Amino acid sequence: MNRAHSVVCSSGLWARSVERKLLPWGLGGVDLGEDVLEIGPGFGATTRVLARRSGSLTVLELSESYCERLRRTLEDNVEIVQADATAMPFADGRFSAVVCFTMLHHVPSPALQDRLFAEVFRVLRAGGVFVNAEQVSGASALFDQFNASWHEAGARQAGSDDAEWGGALERMAHDRCAPVERQLSWLEQAGFADADCVFKDHRFAVLVAKR
Repeated sequence: MNRAHSVVCSSGLWARSVERKLLPWGLGGVDLGEDVLEIGPGFGATTRVLARRSGSLTVLELSESYCERLRRTLEDNVEIVQADATAMPFADGRFSAVVCFTMLHHVPSPALQDRLFAEVFRVLRAGGVFVNAEQVSGASALFDQFNASWHEAGARQAGSDDAEWGGALERMAHDRCAPVERQLSWLEQAGFADADCVFKDHRFAVLVAKR
């Protein structure tokens, strides 16, 4: 995560957006079961909301400094594990659900993103569910440009000036977004019997898969 991402994701505005929009969009109607893994919690905005559920919650974070921050700020009922999501240190079939929220685009290559999906399949038990709420690219360059124009128009309408929009472009330059179609293909190749995009609004999508 680059510095611009860090500023956004540690803000109170992001925490409120997570609770009021991101998680309701991502988890509406989904039964996560009693043993949940969250991948890539970052500063923990999503984790704090997930921790209010009953059952067990484990988070997997690559950055040791973020793990230290999470240990200081989260309750003791959350297990925090520092490791790479493309090679998870968990037994096969351990979790009832795996979730990640606006995380996949930080994984630096399509091959590693594909490997992450395979690891998710491995650590899920039979009947387990995977929820990936994520920024996505368009199906072609035409739709990438369409979505970029829509995004800028919305930001300008909300009051963003040139400096703020420039900062957003700097932040997004580090993203490695994959289109919905490619992600569904990765899920199928990983072994998921059922997978679909259940919500999409321009550059944001929610994919759900069942093992």
